[in-house]
Amino acid sequence: MASSEDILQQAGSLGNLDRPQISILDFGSQYSHLIARRVRELNLYCELYSCQVSAEELGKHEITAIILSGGPSSVYDEGAPHVRKEVWDLISSRQIPVLGICYGMQELAYTFGGHVQPGLKHEYGKAHVQRIDPNHTSPLLHNMPDDFVMWMSHGDKLDKTPEGFKAVAKTSNAEFVIMENIEQKMWGLQFHPEVTHSPQGNIILRNFCIEIAGAKPNWIMTDYAAEFIESVRKQVGDGHVIGAVSGGVDSTVAAVLMTRAIGDRFHAVMVDNGCLRKDEAVTVVKRLREDCHVNLRCVDASERFLGLLKGVTDPEQKRKIIGRTFIDVFQEEADKIQADSGRCDYLLQGTLYPDVIESISYKGPSATIKTHHNVGGLPATMKLKLIEPLRELFKDEVRALGIALGIEENSVWRHPFPGPGLAIRILGEVTAERVKILQEADAIMIEELHKAGHYRAIGQAFVVLLPVKSVGVMGDGRTYEDVAAIRCVETTDYMTADFYHLPYEVMGAMSSRIINEVRGINRVCYDISSKPPATIEWE
Repeated sequence: MASSEDILQQAGSLGNLDRPQISILDFGSQYSHLIARRVRELNLYCELYSCQVSAEELGKHEITAIILSGGPSSVYDEGAPHVRKEVWDLISSRQIPVLGICYGMQELAYTFGGHVQPGLKHEYGKAHVQRIDPNHTSPLLHNMPDDFVMWMSHGDKLDKTPEGFKAVAKTSNAEFVIMENIEQKMWGLQFHPEVTHSPQGNIILRNFCIEIAGAKPNWIMTDYAAEFIESVRKQVGDGHVIGAVSGGVDSTVAAVLMTRAIGDRFHAVMVDNGCLRKDEAVTVVKRLREDCHVNLRCVDASERFLGLLKGVTDPEQKRKIIGRTFIDVFQEEADKIQADSGRCDYLLQGTLYPDVIESISYKGPSATIKTHHNVGGLPATMKLKLIEPLRELFKDEVRALGIALGIEENSVWRHPFPGPGLAIRILGEVTAERVKILQEADAIMIEELHKAGHYRAIGQAFVVLLPVKSVGVMGDGRTYEDVAAIRCVETTDYMTADFYHLPYEVMGAMSSRIINEVRGINRVCYDISSKPPATIEWE
């Protein structure tokens, strides 16, 4: 197995194209990606690094500002993560502005002589933040009222600010929730401005990034596309690239980018794993070949996948089987292309930033939630090097890039579809019969969403086939058949999500059609879980 570090080095996305950036040092918070997301919304380029990144690595880049994330540790814990001394020396020598958020604020206090202690009570949820001196004009609070609501998530708190730092704001539970040292260009926040529960948090982030640090809001997708095309032409030379294409927005955008870069030397391969949506292979081949002019072939490996999945019920095992088999199929196709063209050195994948964050401890000690078939786990014998042009992008950024490339709206706004396909939406064993049942139910659900005008408002929608049976009555007879659950969520970053409030009449139409038209289902439920604590997919 290749190590995570080897995989990241192989990835070869746009990391080599240096531009001024805001660097986010991750202390293991599940919110770190949201900081990056909010900074990107300001049209600013940023990258996420481990909190223990070396000064040598950071020093390679033109850093406009540094943001220290939250984290689950206490700064006084044995083995708690800390920024390296040489990084603080780099910050000082370059006079880089620093914003510490939650644990990041406590790290500032720990480093510069303040003191942190356990709070009398933990503070989770919304809290009223008040300026200590309404007459003090902190640049961080420009255009902010004297009293505002922010989201708290901490146990420890400051009981002494470091020398040179001024206390700016407080809550009823904490005396110091904003502090600043204007001379050293350092600010600390005990709350989380990056979460949607902090309604004015974006103002604070904008004040820090643009007004204080002077970052230029020039991160736009047309530039990203042009830079990728230039970069990949240099990287690939006169070689060939094989592409992992599913027909979803991610792989479609990646395929169009690669086609613009090297034309027919990009060989897109779609694998029918037997777990695709109804008529998916035919539809995708037509759209990518005819509308997007992508050099695409479709490999029907459905019997191979379903054979390997026989008897498998564990979701992680399903993902690993499918991921491993995908790689095997791609390697086989690459060998064929190599034989025809004489050279095929690279594999294109449409991996996104949330995939990376949720799959491996990427640029920081954040927790693993689940594996993804296209992240990690590359065999050591694999001959292809990865190119992942979307690896640093969130879903809505990919859509913006697709629009900039002129891809039709229906393709750009398609809901995400997981690499393992319906295999992880069939809870329990995956069989050809159960795939057929789910395909029909899923097609009805999507058709009804379009008909009622709700599809575009929903981030992701799908049907799950449950491993339980239910008694029902159809006609005058008793039935004992499968139960299906409909899952519709609204989200922008796919890292947090809430269930979509679908009108009852639309739910009713879906349920009625699925029960009456799909043989094998006699009960339909609607999932009203949010993420977190649930994930978007059921497996």
